[in-house]
Amino acid sequence: MLAKVHSAAVVGLSAVPVTVEVDVSDGLPSVSIVGLPDATVKESKERIRSAIKNTQYAWPQSRITVNLAPADVKKEGSAFDLPIALGLLAASNQLDQAALDGTVIVGELALDGTIRPVPGILPITLGLKNRRFLVPAANAPEAAMVSSATVYPLEHLHQAIAFLRGQEKIMALQGAPFLLSDEPEEDGADFSDIKGQPLARRAVEVAAAGGHNLLLLGPPGAGKTMLARRIPTIMPPLSLQESLQTAQIYSVMGLLSPERPLLNRRPFRSPHHTVSDVGLVGGGSNPKPGEISLAHHGVLFLDELPEFSRSSLESLRQPLEEGFVTITRAQGTLTFPAQFVLVASMNPCPCGFLGDAARACVCMPAQIQKYRAKVSGPILDRIDLHVEVPALTMSELTSEEQGEASSAIRARIEQARARQRERFKQEGPLFCNARMNHKQTRRYCRLDPDGKELIRRAIQVIRLSARAYDKVLKISRTIADLAGSQEIGPEHVAEAVQYRSLDRTTRV
Repeated sequence: MLAKVHSAAVVGLSAVPVTVEVDVSDGLPSVSIVGLPDATVKESKERIRSAIKNTQYAWPQSRITVNLAPADVKKEGSAFDLPIALGLLAASNQLDQAALDGTVIVGELALDGTIRPVPGILPITLGLKNRRFLVPAANAPEAAMVSSATVYPLEHLHQAIAFLRGQEKIMALQGAPFLLSDEPEEDGADFSDIKGQPLARRAVEVAAAGGHNLLLLGPPGAGKTMLARRIPTIMPPLSLQESLQTAQIYSVMGLLSPERPLLNRRPFRSPHHTVSDVGLVGGGSNPKPGEISLAHHGVLFLDELPEFSRSSLESLRQPLEEGFVTITRAQGTLTFPAQFVLVASMNPCPCGFLGDAARACVCMPAQIQKYRAKVSGPILDRIDLHVEVPALTMSELTSEEQGEASSAIRARIEQARARQRERFKQEGPLFCNARMNHKQTRRYCRLDPDGKELIRRAIQVIRLSARAYDKVLKISRTIADLAGSQEIGPEHVAEAVQYRSLDRTTRV
């Protein structure tokens, strides 16, 4: 007898409907799973056998064939355990086939029949709308964020069978019961912890207000990492649309919490410099998102930038420019979103004390040149702000004076972002100054004669590239937004130019 159960696979960030066909026929007892399954799916027959027996149902002593259609899509993971088990019971006349129609079923089975959570539930419910879903109880809050999905949480195989037979009622979760709070989550970190560094603090504010990439350059212990880790505390909370987009990525990677399936605070990812290219940008035999996608709508912090491999840094070119990364494999091409603010830090030289008034640099000129050459010109060109973070003086270290709190800075940034949303309302709801292309930059970043003269002189002295010129215009627009100005004045341009410190030191 043949039974069919509806399920789904996740390819990239998209859901692909999968029909689980189970055939129980005469022949020597055996189980065969076809349809391009990976090793995890092939192993499911042992989990399913034990779960059915330990739930006091009969395992058919017949030839069992399981087909996962369509057969040209690779199936991986343990999410097909539950639909295969229910299909097997239907094919052996222990469950009515009609009860399975119109229902999408996913879940992993333990040997005792307990239903365990699986990754990728949110993309499945987003992709297969207006359906009834049977999912693990731990995944139910995540699945219920989709308003068109009717979600039934399951904890055990016996409960699933009783529900499908009409012997047990389960309260459905329908709609999106989780709302974003007005304030970001707090973890105790605050900008008031920062001692001194007025220029760096201001640069961080400009970067957060316009979504600009930032490089912090300074000696060890100057506070570069401390500054970077407090950037999420001054960024606006995620909108519902941004949160859903980011949550899809975290769902695929199995990183969503059942207690908080909607992300409220912007992601902050800080991979170690030994991260592989695949770990950073995504990929693999069955491509998965990397750190840059996990930082979508948030911050990617690369500490000690020159220590990252050259290939890893060069792979950032496309996402920094376009806001997404394309992974190409023999079986197809996948695109993952990667709109993040890159915050990087580095020392000015291998020993770290070049230009420090208190400690002498012991590096040779050739060593300094080799160290800085680890970060290519094209990558530096894609970083909007280059800011020097000097070592703190004794008076700054011992001062009891508190700096400005994150809440006050965040209020100014939210006002600047509101101006950008109004300006770019025709471009899209998630647009900011850093995302302007060349044509948009010319339209929205017009300069008065004084501003044009100032930037002309800057180009002559610093020899800015065409891309760096556009960066200065975008930063000027953000500084004007923070000041509440509709027009970009020469004072805004002058401040923007000073944030290109590496252009001054490497090209003069």
